[in-house]
Amino acid sequence: MSARILPPDLVRALRKLKLGPIASTLAARLTLAEKHATPFEDLLLGILTDEISRRDGAASQRRSSAGKLDPHMTLEQFDASAKITYDKRLLNSLCSLRFLDERKHVTILGPVGVGKTFLASAIGHIACQHGYNTRMIRADDMLRELRQSRMDNSREQLIVSLTTIDLLILDDFALEPMSREESRDVYQLFVERTGRASMIVTSNRDTSEWLGQFDETLLAQSAVDRFVNAAYDFVIEGESYRPRQKPKLRNDEPEAKPSDVVRKPAPRRHRR
Repeated sequence: MSARILPPDLVRALRKLKLGPIASTLAARLTLAEKHATPFEDLLLGILTDEISRRDGAASQRRSSAGKLDPHMTLEQFDASAKITYDKRLLNSLCSLRFLDERKHVTILGPVGVGKTFLASAIGHIACQHGYNTRMIRADDMLRELRQSRMDNSREQLIVSLTTIDLLILDDFALEPMSREESRDVYQLFVERTGRASMIVTSNRDTSEWLGQFDETLLAQSAVDRFVNAAYDFVIEGESYRPRQKPKLRNDEPEAKPSDVVRKPAPRRHRR
């Protein structure tokens, strides 16, 4: 059976209705529908369902990209054989995004390299797939942005974006002591988001150690108490996950010869 060619008028009409991507698979779908005598209603539903899935996928990718989520840190790419232990029931619950509906927080705690950032990002990707706007940022980067925003009078705009986004993922929190201004920024963030919108915070330190990283004891107690008592605690223990990501030579990769190595020519020196 020869390949069907769509009439140019049909292709133009699809593009005018912003349905151009349908044209790439429509000919094959029509041919298959004729072969199996597919009812018109089922054919139309299949075409529209494919387009809905494509648009949802594209929107999810845009949200993930805007949220600075690592495209390689998804649940599908997580190595389940890693030598770490965690509450699998709790992870399944977090992946269901129930905590977002409840406006609760999540702390992901554990030693260096066990996959805290990976799983936080993976949950962020799931949130993007379900239509939530997400932003992932390292704590030190966030504090630096807030510090710079004071200099160019953009702090109000930045704090609004940080306190109103559907899901804020704060990575590597409480690594270093915070200044007075930084302590107040974190206090405002924790207070304004608690009960209104969810956060995921990853940290190498237990939440009891966060208090000592604030500049002001009273602010620390108030901020941490509000956050911790509205958060699920997801604890990961075990060996570092990072050695599994270390680049290795493939077994089928041929041994390179000295003659195969391409060296860049040395830059010429101009005489003065």
